Amino acid sequence: MENDVESRIREKLPGFSKSQRKIAEAIQENYEQAAYMTAAKLGELVDVSESTVVRFALELGYEGYPELQRGIQESLRSRLTSNQRIRVSNLRYGKGDVLDSVLMADVGRIRYTLDKIDRPSFAGAVDALIAARHIYIIGVRSSTSLASFFHFNLGMIFDNVKYVQPTSSGEVFEQMLEIGEGDLTFAISFPRYSTKVINAVKYAHAQGATVVALTDTAASPIAENAHYVLTAQSDMVSFVDSLVAPMSILNAILVAVTNRCQEKVTARFDKLERIWDEYDVYAKR
Repeated sequence: MENDVESRIREKLPGFSKSQRKIAEAIQENYEQAAYMTAAKLGELVDVSESTVVRFALELGYEGYPELQRGIQESLRSRLTSNQRIRVSNLRYGKGDVLDSVLMADVGRIRYTLDKIDRPSFAGAVDALIAARHIYIIGVRSSTSLASFFHFNLGMIFDNVKYVQPTSSGEVFEQMLEIGEGDLTFAISFPRYSTKVINAVKYAHAQGATVVALTDTAASPIAENAHYVLTAQSDMVSFVDSLVAPMSILNAILVAVTNRCQEKVTARFDKLERIWDEYDVYAKR
């Protein structure tokens, strides 16, 4: 997948002023540092004003410098090794109050996700989940926890939910062998993207199934074959990604489905509560 920031720089390079060329070179030569530099810091690095850096972002077609910075961060995440991620994290958080910094950053990720999410896609995904004949949920590596959470809770509502747990590419297709029209695949993947999930999405789409993708950007490789794309910011914290924003989207989907199927859900949970009580599933205080 081509880096959008670098492609924009190449496209605009012939028309750049001397100051803009300096900014472009600084970004390309100091990608890890530039990803978390303020506009003022980047300007200081190349001896131009902060306003010049902001105008440079606008020249590239971004809404402002924060959008350019997020573009650098997203492209960076998809190519860094775990140790490189740790170095970037150290540059970002330094020796300050890590707890405060990380939690406040998570608040920002949820706010950004709320502002940017495609609401018609969210509504369409909810409709498709409710209408689906069978639901296949897949998410591996860093997304495994999200997929497992969603499978467990959606399985409380519907009987037709299957958790695809691949240990090899072949097993993905074996578990999805009968997928077809009327079925739905809910795929979750964030950088670094899993080829297993990418291939599963391609297969599900080719078989005529509806595909919902929960990922970080509309340019994600699993978005290409998805009917509904739900984007959530999952910025680097260290060698791991923050998953609070995608988890919030899953929570919202579960609430929306429950509200739409309230009578059915209420009846199921009445039955489940009786079973849990009879067999002492939960401790009684």
